Amino acid sequence: MNPAEVYILNQPEPYRSILMHIQVIIEHTLPNVDLKYKWRIPCYYLGETPVCYLNASHKKQFVDVGFWHSAYLSEFDEHLVSENRKVVKSLRYKSLEDIDDDIFIAILKEAEKQKGKSFYNK
Repeated sequence: MNPAEVYILNQPEPYRSILMHIQVIIEHTLPNVDLKYKWRIPCYYLGETPVCYLNASHKKQFVDVGFWHSAYLSEFDEHLVSENRKVVKSLRYKSLEDIDDDIFIAILKEAEKQKGKSFYNK
C-alpha cells in the first residue's frame, strides 16, 4: 500500500474521514494525479508539478490542503489561508461539513492549469 494512503488510513477521526473525502474529490476531479508521500505527508502531483499536499494538524485540530501555486489562485483568496507563508496557501477543514465541494473543485481545476509553471506568478 502507498505510504500516503497509510498516512490517511492511520489518522484518528475526524481527520481520516476528512482526508478520505478530500482524496475522493481530488482523484475524481483530476484523474491523472499521482498520490505520493513526500515530507511525511500525502502530496498530489501532475507529472513533475506538485498540485497540493494534505496535512492533518492534530495540535491545531484541522486538515490543511496546501496549494503551491497559490499565486495563481487569487480569485479564491477569501477561502485560502496564507498564515505568513510566502508561497503556499491552503484550505482548512475541521469537519466534513466545512468542505464546500464546489469551491474545492474550482480551486483544483485552477491549480491544474498551472502545471509546469513557477510557483510565483511573474
